[in-house]
Amino acid sequence: MADHTTPLGSGHPMSDAVLSSRSLFTAVADQATWSLSSAETRDLLVQITALSAQVSELRSRLLTHGEASGATSTDPQATSSGAWLAGTTRTTKGAAFAATRLAKDLAGHDLTRSALARGEVLTEQAVVIIEAVEALPELPEVRDQCEVHLLVEAAHHDANDLKVLGRRVLGVIDPEAADAHEAALLDKEERAAEKKTRFSMGDNGDGTHTGRFTIPDLYADMLKKALMGFAAPKHVRSRGGSYDYAKPSPERLGAAFGEFINRYPTEQIPKAGGTSATVVVLIDLETLLGGIKAASLDTGTTITAATARRMACEAGMIPAILNAKSKVLDLGRKTRFHTEAQRLAIAIEQKHCQHPLCDAPAWLCHTHHTTPWAHGGTTNTTDAQLLCPKHHAMIHREPPDPPLRT
Repeated sequence: MADHTTPLGSGHPMSDAVLSSRSLFTAVADQATWSLSSAETRDLLVQITALSAQVSELRSRLLTHGEASGATSTDPQATSSGAWLAGTTRTTKGAAFAATRLAKDLAGHDLTRSALARGEVLTEQAVVIIEAVEALPELPEVRDQCEVHLLVEAAHHDANDLKVLGRRVLGVIDPEAADAHEAALLDKEERAAEKKTRFSMGDNGDGTHTGRFTIPDLYADMLKKALMGFAAPKHVRSRGGSYDYAKPSPERLGAAFGEFINRYPTEQIPKAGGTSATVVVLIDLETLLGGIKAASLDTGTTITAATARRMACEAGMIPAILNAKSKVLDLGRKTRFHTEAQRLAIAIEQKHCQHPLCDAPAWLCHTHHTTPWAHGGTTNTTDAQLLCPKHHAMIHREPPDPPLRT
């Protein structure tokens, strides 16, 4: 950590308190904990949690003073107090700027700041209380009453519960305005959640994928309930597994997520490229009858023969049985959808756009009649080619150069 320009312990009460605290903590850095009783251990954990809140408040107050006095904001090497804190203390920029935001928020909410300084609320509780009060109608007296109420409730509720109470706190102070206020907050929150919705997934290269997502609370609750249904004791036992009645582990929920995907009703999945957005199992006749040759999916992923045979029996999968020349012999239960079956067969055999300079995947392509329909062409799998929308439009204007793949 960078050197201080003004040494601690210079006589100011804050300097003396911080220096004394650091000295005391350094003195017990190597102190064994085995001699502590259970009661002492529990009490120390409670006290040190309160102490961390007090330290957080003091840092916030110092950051506010540093900003106002220029101690942290006039450094020519730093663009802001947050940048100064990050560079000087090796705090990450995210954490440093969060600290400066908290300092600004506490400066405008003295009731919460005082409670944090006494260790009566935790930092995360203080953040929630301030956010709840700031979201209230701009009526100072009402805001003060709501802040006091939430500070009292903080003695009995964690930050998550306080967030819920904060949304409804106006109902305690001004019931007539509460319903409209909560409705406005929910609408704002839902709109923000829609904008934050994200999904990403990457190949780990070891047969697994890892993903991240951000979804609105409503969809999260729906997903959790669905996964808990698959991870429930009755369902696990019905599948031949054992259940220890403990809270489902990440591993068990991961298995439930896989089963959820495997069992999702394919008839409810929107079409892509004219075909159902459903995984197709490519398996030759010999493997289907008990061979050991690896099978694959239409996405290019390879799987074991045993897994392929199991998937071919699942209602949510489409088994595409191939002959020795990799031509499609059958498309399982999907054959009743003749047009869709043809598209699937073409997609399996051609895999991507047939323009030589394009590799757009099959599910993003159109099915092009090699012999135009207006000129007597027929709709079949041998006289058709996959073309992405761009190249499909181009080929109808002029012959492709270079020619399409054959």
